[in-house]
Amino acid sequence: MKATDQFIDEATLVAHAGAGGDGIVAFRREKFVPRGGPSGGDGGRGGDVVFVADRNLATLRDYRYRKEIRAERGANGGVNDRTGAGGDDSLVRVPVGTLFFESNGPEDAAPLADLSEDGQRFVAARGGRGGQGNARFTTSTRQTPDFATPGRPGGLAKLRLSLKLIADVGLVGLPNAGKSTLLRRLTRARPRVADYPFTTLVPNLGVVENDEVRFVVADIPGLIEGASDGAGLGDRFLRHIERTRVLVHLLDGAALLEEERDLIAEYDTIRGELAAYDPGLGERREIVALNKSDLFAEPSALERVADALKARGCEVTRISGATGEGTADLIVRIARALEAGADGE
Repeated sequence: MKATDQFIDEATLVAHAGAGGDGIVAFRREKFVPRGGPSGGDGGRGGDVVFVADRNLATLRDYRYRKEIRAERGANGGVNDRTGAGGDDSLVRVPVGTLFFESNGPEDAAPLADLSEDGQRFVAARGGRGGQGNARFTTSTRQTPDFATPGRPGGLAKLRLSLKLIADVGLVGLPNAGKSTLLRRLTRARPRVADYPFTTLVPNLGVVENDEVRFVVADIPGLIEGASDGAGLGDRFLRHIERTRVLVHLLDGAALLEEERDLIAEYDTIRGELAAYDPGLGERREIVALNKSDLFAEPSALERVADALKARGCEVTRISGATGEGTADLIVRIARALEAGADGE
């Protein structure tokens, strides 16, 4: 994978807001005003550092090497009571789903902000106020003040950014279950696929859209036993399905062609890891998709697995990500589940 294509979901940076401009000392010197008074203007306010959620972004890659963000300083005041120009804000675009924490704070600290909607903003550091010019200090007893105040420094924020992808549907399953192939089939996304385990090393997003439905699907890299404890980077992957409303659990139908594999046990492994990472994921609305049905001329083996899962209360369908068999029905099922709500109510 090229460096420019890397998926980055953690970053740290320092945000420096702009300092306020200084107030100045000045006096009027017009030809026909023999006793001109003080006319020093105020400094302009410094710019803020503002983060903006952008749905067109899906990675924090831009901030892997960019460690500092600086807003513009306010301009100094001018003569004739002119206020200096305010410094421009620094608008920093990040993916929807970015959370902000204090970089030195505890791991379990609440986020400073959670940009979960497109266009949502977070002012991380506010610009300093401008200083006051000497015209501000004129009183009945102090007609010619000869002093002004400097601008205030801008705010400083040391931040840790953490991305949790925003998707309606999460594709989960063991490595090589066919999630990336299914994502290609359902959407216009083009993740890398190949016939070996661990093809997907980063989450991928795609959009299912037609005249009747529109939803976002996240392909989560294959999970293994111990994923909730970090095995195979599973804990980093699992966080990207925390916000999904529906899970599509892909089971590799090809497992039925191998005597040493137990498809029901594999299902239980993934369910256990989901619940261990977050009990809420164990209760999330789920559709079980028996994938690679095209490998079976006689579907009786798949039917036995489907019947066993249905007996547990699972919603089950048979599909083939490679040929497209059953994917139209899967889209209908997903749309129905989303409409009903992730809790099934």
